[in-house]
Amino acid sequence: MSKQKPKRPIILNINNIEVVYSDVILVLKGVSLALTEGEIVCLLGTNGAGKTTTLKAVSGLLKPDNGEIRDGNIQYLGEDIQKKDAEDVVRMGIVQVLEGRRIFKHLTVEENLRVGTVTRSDKEVGKDMETVYTYFPILANLKHHLAGYSSGGEQQMLAIGRALMARPKLMLLDEPSLGLSPLLVQEIFRIITKINQDQGTSVLLVEQNAAMALKISHYGFVMENGKIVLAGNPREIEDNPDVKEFYLGMMESGRRKSYKEVKSYKRRKRWL
Repeated sequence: MSKQKPKRPIILNINNIEVVYSDVILVLKGVSLALTEGEIVCLLGTNGAGKTTTLKAVSGLLKPDNGEIRDGNIQYLGEDIQKKDAEDVVRMGIVQVLEGRRIFKHLTVEENLRVGTVTRSDKEVGKDMETVYTYFPILANLKHHLAGYSSGGEQQMLAIGRALMARPKLMLLDEPSLGLSPLLVQEIFRIITKINQDQGTSVLLVEQNAAMALKISHYGFVMENGKIVLAGNPREIEDNPDVKEFYLGMMESGRRKSYKEVKSYKRRKRWL
C-alpha cells in the first residue's frame, strides 16, 4: 500500500470579507478564498473587480487608501490578521509586490534590495542577496546603478527581489506582467515558479494575463464585481466557456475572437 502524502496546512484563509472605501463605497462583497501552504494560487478578473483590494486587505495596506474591512476575517496560519498594521503583517511573513513596481528610483539596485530587510534583525542578509542575484543575474550586474534608470522588466525583477529579502512565507503579486513584453513575461513567470519550488514560498497572484497565470498556478479563482464567482484547478477554469470567452479571448469553437467580436460582443457571463 502506497503512503499518502500528508495534507499541507492552509496558510491563508479569507472568510466572507467586506471592504468599504471612504465609508460609502462597497468594493468587496463577501469574498472567501483559501490558499494551501506551498501553492501558487491566481486571482483573475477585469479591472475594478476587487483583486488589488483583496491583496491589500491581506497585507494591511487598506488604511492608506482610506479602506476598511467591515465584516468577515482573514486568517494567516490560523491567526486573525485583519486588524494588524502592514509592518506587523510583513514581520509575520507576508509581503506584497505592488502593481507598477514602486521601486525607489533614487536608490541603487542593491540599496533597494536592502530596503526589503528593514523588518529583519539577523545577519544573513548577504546570503539572501546572493540568492536574489541567482534568480535575477541581471540585477547583479546593475547593483551599483540607480534603479530609476532600469528598464520595466528589470524594475519588476527588483521589486520581486526586494520582497524576497524579507524572507516571505506568502508573497502577494499584483499584476507582475503589466507593461512587459511577452518574452519578459515568460521569464518573470518562470522565476516565480522557481522561487515557489525552491523556497516553498506560497504565492497569491493577481493577474489579467489569464493564460500565463493559469499555466503556473495550482488553483485559481475568478472575481467579478467584488465577489468570487468561479473557483477550481487551472484546467477546470480554462475549460469554462465564460473564461474562454472573456479572459482567454476564445470562441466556444476554440477559435480566437477578433478585436471586432470582442468589442461588440454583449457581456452575458452565466455566473452573473
